[in-house]
Amino acid sequence: QVQLVESGGALVQPGGSLKLSCAASGSILSIYAMAWYRQAPGKQREWVATIPSTESANYVDSVKGRFTISRDNAKNTMYLQMDSLKPEDTAVYYCNADLKEWGRDRAIYWGRGTQVIVRS
Repeated sequence: QVQLVESGGALVQPGGSLKLSCAASGSILSIYAMAWYRQAPGKQREWVATIPSTESANYVDSVKGRFTISRDNAKNTMYLQMDSLKPEDTAVYYCNADLKEWGRDRAIYWGRGTQVIVRS
């Protein structure tokens, strides 16, 4: 069964950096787009960035120039390099993958999240 596992969340000071990882495992035939979402306390989950399989990445305006999404297809792993972090980046970060598992229809899968806290 496919699993997405995020890691790398931590407590960091404003202006600091973190790198999140999302590893996909299981009987994966192909991964199409992968994405990061986040949910701050008391707020709805919001989209952060997407990296399609062959096109350029896209970002929400609030993280453009500070966050960089990337993926290693050989490892079925996606990353989010977060620089110049701000307190408003505090949230649980979730990864999302549009993929095809052996013997199943193409579907969207979610990880369980990793906590990022930005404060002095």
